[in-house]
Amino acid sequence: MNRAVADSDRLNALDALRGLAALAVVLFHYIYWYDRLYEHDFTPWALVEAGRYGVHLFFMLSGFVIFMTLERTPAPHLFAMARAFRLLPALWAGIALTFASVHWLGPEDRAVSLGTALLNTTLLHEYLGLEHVDGAYWSLVIEATFYVWIALLHYGVRDWKRIRPVLWGWVLISYAAVLTWKQIPDSLAFILKDLLFTRYAPLFISGMLIYRWYRHGRPDLAEQALLAVAIGHSLLSYKAPFNLLVFAGYGIFMMAVIGRLDWLCRAPLLWLGRLSYSLYLVHQNIGYGIISAAYRAGLPGWVGIILALVAAVGLAMLINRVIEQPALHWFRRRFRPHAGAKMIRKA
Repeated sequence: MNRAVADSDRLNALDALRGLAALAVVLFHYIYWYDRLYEHDFTPWALVEAGRYGVHLFFMLSGFVIFMTLERTPAPHLFAMARAFRLLPALWAGIALTFASVHWLGPEDRAVSLGTALLNTTLLHEYLGLEHVDGAYWSLVIEATFYVWIALLHYGVRDWKRIRPVLWGWVLISYAAVLTWKQIPDSLAFILKDLLFTRYAPLFISGMLIYRWYRHGRPDLAEQALLAVAIGHSLLSYKAPFNLLVFAGYGIFMMAVIGRLDWLCRAPLLWLGRLSYSLYLVHQNIGYGIISAAYRAGLPGWVGIILALVAAVGLAMLINRVIEQPALHWFRRRFRPHAGAKMIRKA
């Protein structure tokens, strides 16, 4: 198998992992978290609680993929536009559908004002103290903030050896923050908890470092040490035994990168991976409304969960087909001819 085919299989395996992570998050919300908020008519299986950590796998994947995108994108405005076309059209559709669904089906405690919904379209709403249209959007705010920071570093510094000390500082600050989380003074809370998202930053940074290992070969000892320290952050950031799940997530991620999970490249999982972003956008509050409506109709909880899952997947397919993919195709047709050669990086 040639290098190009092998790379394609490995990146496809990452797509399959993304799909599995999205499904794990959906089941966590529909089974475990719904029970915590509103109560099911059955006792949820303990295993589904682990699904909340699918988001952490998303963050690792994002660090890998975004740094790969940055290395292939010669100008910051092209990167910004590529991210905007990737995220925003589907997000706006998800916000509109979720806003309408919650005001129609409930749950009432999940409803937000129209003004709040409109500000959600910017992904700045959390910084303004406003609620999410859908609870799952908290991670999108972190993603968008990560894009800004890493693009500023990449295009501002343009030298990996000068970027690496900044990442060391970010990881060490993240350690200090999680070890003193409850003692962080109010004057620093916004910077450490929100702008630097110190609970999650090492997940992104680990993904970036794993990408560099994958793309440029075995790193030097300093970079290996940074990766080890970034991964170790997961053992302190989350309570046992769930910290071990995040730690194990790194192992699964690395296995995919080195080609040990190519067997995941099957049509159903790749299809789920393609839908994962749209599914993430529309599953939570819309699903809660459908499950609650099923209970009001006298149906058992598992029926409501199936109906919610079918509806979420159907809406995700619609958004992916009608909005997400056409927006990406338009951007690529319009701007790819002007993108120029790949940016050459110093290893």
